[in-house]
Amino acid sequence: MTLKSYTITQGRERAAARSQLKAIGFTDEDLKKPIIGVANTWTETMPCNYNLRELAKYVKEGIRKAGGTPMEFNTIAISDGITMGTEGMKASLVSREVIADSIELVSRGHMFDGVVALVACDKTIPGAAMAMLRLNIPGVILYGGSILPGKHHGVDITIQEVFEAIGANAAGKMSDAELLEIENEACPGAGACGGQFTANTMATVMELIGLSPMNTAAVPQVDKRKEDVARRCGEVIMNAVQKQLLPRDICTLTAFENAIAGVSATGGSTNAVLHLLAMAREAGVKLDIEAFQRISERVPIYVDLKPGGKYVAQDVDKAGGIGVIAQRLVEGKFVDPSAMTCTGETFGTEAAKAVETPGQPVIHPISNPVKPTGGLGILRGSLAPDACVIKLSGHSKRKHVGPARVFDREEDAMKAVMEGRINPNDVIVIRYEGPRGGPGMREMLGVTSAVIGAGLGNSVALLTDGRFSGATHGFMIAHIAPEAQAGGPIAAVQEGDQITVDVDAGELNLDIAADEMARRMKAWTAPEAKYKTGVFAKYSALVGSASEGAVTSFPAALSEKTRA
Repeated sequence: MTLKSYTITQGRERAAARSQLKAIGFTDEDLKKPIIGVANTWTETMPCNYNLRELAKYVKEGIRKAGGTPMEFNTIAISDGITMGTEGMKASLVSREVIADSIELVSRGHMFDGVVALVACDKTIPGAAMAMLRLNIPGVILYGGSILPGKHHGVDITIQEVFEAIGANAAGKMSDAELLEIENEACPGAGACGGQFTANTMATVMELIGLSPMNTAAVPQVDKRKEDVARRCGEVIMNAVQKQLLPRDICTLTAFENAIAGVSATGGSTNAVLHLLAMAREAGVKLDIEAFQRISERVPIYVDLKPGGKYVAQDVDKAGGIGVIAQRLVEGKFVDPSAMTCTGETFGTEAAKAVETPGQPVIHPISNPVKPTGGLGILRGSLAPDACVIKLSGHSKRKHVGPARVFDREEDAMKAVMEGRINPNDVIVIRYEGPRGGPGMREMLGVTSAVIGAGLGNSVALLTDGRFSGATHGFMIAHIAPEAQAGGPIAAVQEGDQITVDVDAGELNLDIAADEMARRMKAWTAPEAKYKTGVFAKYSALVGSASEGAVTSFPAALSEKTRA
């Protein structure tokens, strides 16, 4: 092997560098081995990433046992669940770019020969993947694992039930005492949110795209087996370094399509659209947003998971792991099993190793899907000429026509729901929450859950240029592009306008004449930027459209500004 790290560690002129590394315990022998960066997103601000500091010890054991030298470093993580519904939630998507940048910077600066990234809460997973695709050195992603479910009256619950209980309480359908019970019971320990929400969706993606070893993600964070999973990841990265298994060779268009099939089959988060588009951009893969529609039409939902289904992430582990989901994908000819993975084995070979638990109820047979088509849809139309995303799992509704209820920020919509000012058949429009306008494209789990909790889930539609949590369900449309801040048609919607959402036609339309739309847009001016300094201002200036992954790339941002 030709080791990049030798540029830092070997030769007479590197004596000063070795001297500093010896100060913290590294030996000459250590420094002659491949140096593996262990990127840790541990933080004490949430349960999702709480055990990752401990888990890193076992990753490093695996690296040392396989002949490498680990060097651990930290990056950031923002909790989506804790910041939800506040100004702090704007930091979430921004953090994806910061995570990618920081892992890239440390790895380039220290010239690591490979990287293992420990991830959990939502944006840490794609952030780490984006960094690996930029670096294109051997890399492995280790998902810390899901939280165990809470119990309420003997039924498994997750953070989803807490958010929905808030709406039920506001609507007078639940007592304060029961709301407190659910709050106290939903989250029993460390781990990422427990349904097929964004974290578990992206963990599934990483196994199916080949950046995580198969059958590692589903093991819960507090399970002792996670220690062996971590050691194995240390061994896998050393094999990848020896064989020079590179992320861009793994993450081909075929691999991306395999991953999208997994999102579809599991009723996964709409955020997967953003993150996979962003990853494809870093990989140099031409993935267009229409691929999600094409694949969703041919891949049924056959995994019965919250938020639209019955079971939680731990139940996938009990059923045999994500490898069983992969086996079904191969069986149904929904994927290409020849795609390579970070272990050096193909998707098909790795999937074949999974052992399904007899009689498990979570992962249905292909012959008996939960729904005949997948969980995501892509719509276009006069309100979304550059596309938007609708979540189709958890309901059977295909069309909605109703009057617009217009809000220029999430808080105002939340207040309207909590005060009972939203009526059946309304179309809730939340705008200026896009990548640039927010900035940061806040998730709307608070307001979408309040709608469900108020008993309006089947009777209203909600659409936004912001995002949804993976825990969102109902007739909800997000990622509307162009966004309002960039002069998208959503900026022209007025209170009471009729809006038509037609899934079968693939359309989202504002039902006004073209000349009236043109008149309104001619009179429109962009609101003043909410942040003029700091990271939010920088992000707003550089971020591109949600339809392209909302990545920070100056040419993309310039193109959108020119159009606006």
